[in-house]
Amino acid sequence: MTTWRMPIEGHEQERLWLAWPTTGYTLGDTEAEALEARTTWAAVANAASEHQPVTVVVSPGDEAIAAKFLSAQIDTIVAPLNDAWMRDIGPSFVIGDDGRLGAVNYVFNGWGGQDWAQWDHDQHIGRIVAEAAGAELINSEMVNEGGGIQVDGTGRVVLTETVQLDPGRNPGWTKEQVEAELTRTIGTTSALWLPRGLTRDHDTFGTRGHSDILAAFTTPDVLLMHSQNSQSHPDHVIATTNRAVAEEYRTANSAGFEILDLPAPETLRDEEGFVDYSYINHVVINGAVLACSYDDPADDKALSILRDVYPGREVIGIDARPLFARGGGIHCITQQQPKVAQ
Repeated sequence: MTTWRMPIEGHEQERLWLAWPTTGYTLGDTEAEALEARTTWAAVANAASEHQPVTVVVSPGDEAIAAKFLSAQIDTIVAPLNDAWMRDIGPSFVIGDDGRLGAVNYVFNGWGGQDWAQWDHDQHIGRIVAEAAGAELINSEMVNEGGGIQVDGTGRVVLTETVQLDPGRNPGWTKEQVEAELTRTIGTTSALWLPRGLTRDHDTFGTRGHSDILAAFTTPDVLLMHSQNSQSHPDHVIATTNRAVAEEYRTANSAGFEILDLPAPETLRDEEGFVDYSYINHVVINGAVLACSYDDPADDKALSILRDVYPGREVIGIDARPLFARGGGIHCITQQQPKVAQ
């Protein structure tokens, strides 16, 4: 049997995958909101296409409008979509010990069966993208999303108790069952379980705690963690607790990685309450990092930290406020396909 492993995000990539916003709250209710969504998704796709191949899944009937926003060098495939969060609806790509490309197709049920979500189309995107990529499909019965797993490529994975153990996702599952399924599908051998995600991520359009706005391995030796320095923000306690748990994990497992804080923006609130803006939610591609910016005084410092931890890569800031207003960030709308040996 093939043993599969999910490489660290900085592994050389074949292409980057996105989905085009088509309906619902992601696209918005007005022409202005639709323009904002299309412009932001296109900004990420177009920036990535300057560094590597990009494919965007477009819902039938949206081909012409997508072509107006997307660079001519971007490939598209047509498939019905409910939403546009490719990290979650698409497959998680892995590489076999025999050098083959695999694609893990977890069950997707609208982030735990949220009452506003629809997934009659999105539940098939993992298979469709896997087939288009020429990857071997690895089906799983576990409900999971790509935004809920962050790996270092050597066996470690960062999870949250509020996602994989969510009764709306995997009722009755234990940590041991989750870890065993991740070992089978993405080759991880050690799990760092963080207690919960950020406050806003537990609100209406949140994921109930994805780890990809909490922590990211830049290399197996460096774990970036979201920190909130303002004690008036409820995420101050959450981030402090998560970091303490990570420190305990590092000690208990004699893990040699360094933990670095990546402070949140100075902006604390928007018109709907406390924000969950995070610089952790970046995507690493060939020769570059696409990073969230927020027109915030902290942007420059955060991008500087990212340049330090990703030497040799161009760090490109893209205004992610329209994404976070809809429930995610740059990492959430992308999914990398690693390159395999020829």
